Amino acid sequence: MIKNGNKSAAGEKIGVKKILITQPKPESPKSPYFELARKHNVEMDFIPFIKLEGILSKDFRKQKIDIVSYSSVILTSKNAIDHFFRICEEIKLVISPDTKYFCISESVALYLQKFILYRKRKVFFSADGTNKGLFDVISKHKENERFVYPCSENQQDNEIVGWLKNSSCEYATPYLYKTISNDIRSELSSKDFDVICFFTPSGVKSLIENFPGFTQNGTFIGAFGGNTSKAVEDAGLSLHIKAPDPQAPSMVAALEKFLSASKVKSK
Repeated sequence: MIKNGNKSAAGEKIGVKKILITQPKPESPKSPYFELARKHNVEMDFIPFIKLEGILSKDFRKQKIDIVSYSSVILTSKNAIDHFFRICEEIKLVISPDTKYFCISESVALYLQKFILYRKRKVFFSADGTNKGLFDVISKHKENERFVYPCSENQQDNEIVGWLKNSSCEYATPYLYKTISNDIRSELSSKDFDVICFFTPSGVKSLIENFPGFTQNGTFIGAFGGNTSKAVEDAGLSLHIKAPDPQAPSMVAALEKFLSASKVKSK
């Protein structure tokens, strides 16, 4: 999957030419990914490593979680929003207009506009897109709140759940969808990437499942989110690009920073 490129004395590739984004290709031609590719004259491929499959409403009911009894919802992705409101519609739940929404980022918060009258709701979000930023916001409002954290079946024991538990919050973690690895072997076997960017721990898992003998071989790895970074390191891989952070709130910003620094080093 990954071939040797030109390397420095430290064993790292010189001159990034091809980047793999392990997510679907953006629909908008104005995506910042495309602008980044043009600016740095790099080729960018988009290949989703995972797919999400919503659980059936009957399987949700087996979890015996009464969503309407919770006053706040924690949302960490657009997928979580989609499946939360899907389940509510399927089982005919009416969400109170007084419900508070705590989101991992502003872009996730704005996505709520598909389902609620945004300006009339109590919506909060992490200032820097990090879990810590999310915890800071929740801390200001957590008194007398009961939290529901919709997630996938393999996210029910993560940093957010640990924080809720340690903060003595009342919470429930219904799983509304499951993550399945895509078969990416035919698409990637003959391709050479200088950078691979991951966005979920499941994406890292998919890589290892598809290529059990994968070796990094000088390829740069990027990760979005603390849990994804941990998954990269737990897989025995070296991490070079981390987001979000104060200087790089998105993967695009982190890649911009990395590519600019790489150009300086290669001169």
